[in-house]
Amino acid sequence: MPERRAGWDVPGPDVSPQVTVVVPARNEVSTIDTCLDSVLVQEGVTFEVVVVDNGSTDGTTEKLLDRAARDPRMTVLRHPTPSIPASLNAALGAARGTWLVRVDAHSVIPQGYLARAVARLEEGRWAGVGGRKTAVARTPAGRAIATVLNSPLAVGGSSYHYATAEAVVDHIPFGAYLTAAVRELGGWDEDVPNNEDFEFDQRIRRRGELLLDPDLEIAWNTRESLRDLFRQYRRYGRGKPLVARRHPESLHPRHVAPPLLVLWLGGSAAVSLRHPRLGGAAALAYVLAVSALGAVIARHAQPGADRRVIPAAVVAMQVGWGLGFWQGVGDLARRRR
Repeated sequence: MPERRAGWDVPGPDVSPQVTVVVPARNEVSTIDTCLDSVLVQEGVTFEVVVVDNGSTDGTTEKLLDRAARDPRMTVLRHPTPSIPASLNAALGAARGTWLVRVDAHSVIPQGYLARAVARLEEGRWAGVGGRKTAVARTPAGRAIATVLNSPLAVGGSSYHYATAEAVVDHIPFGAYLTAAVRELGGWDEDVPNNEDFEFDQRIRRRGELLLDPDLEIAWNTRESLRDLFRQYRRYGRGKPLVARRHPESLHPRHVAPPLLVLWLGGSAAVSLRHPRLGGAAALAYVLAVSALGAVIARHAQPGADRRVIPAAVVAMQVGWGLGFWQGVGDLARRRR
């Protein structure tokens, strides 16, 4: 039986917890406490928390070590080289739980999250289970960005941003899996620095289906500025060509739309050098489309959101992803040479 300490279910040295919660963290001093607070109050299952400090320089490390010294359920690993897949693999190596649940360091999970994830996995039907990733923010600009991320008009087929009904999907955010299955697959591919979770899901889908359960809702702190949003989506896009090369069946029309948009805008700029009116008309068509889309999304804006930011957030996501995709194509070309 697990040992009881201060009201906690703490597995003894010879008893494995049911769940290992994995939290990769780097420079998350403003959110790590609320994240861990939401994890450590979970009930209904015995669990341990393995946090991998990925080279933090903002005080996150000190917070983690202090919390681990006071809570026997926590283990802090140090991985100084910034790499999410390497951090996940470090945590996988230390995991003792039957089930592995990833939680992002700038997210919050509700009470009962771990117990429900385990219950769904124990049905035996699913290779992995994940929930709805609901964007939240603190600033007016951030709330506008969160509004865009929660809109199906902006994120299209990425239904984990807005789903209200269970579905079988090709990718789950912050998934829950059988630990032994993750180990058999070799964990996360460290040669895939971006989109490592999507790439992993394509491999584990060969063992069974992935379930998106919207009752597993994750409150995810989004970027608070357009600049950071652009950088985030450029990073996402940059990782896609490598994943698509390894898993061609995972490439969908929604993935190639932003790269084609970038070509369209680049072509419009080139045409405008000799034919300003023609090039300007082509660019104007996109501006008008984004403005109309932003107006529709703004009808569901979060309270306190700066609605003027909404169209710009759409552009930052689309152009950032598209530019990143072409950077990723260049990365592949250099690898071949």
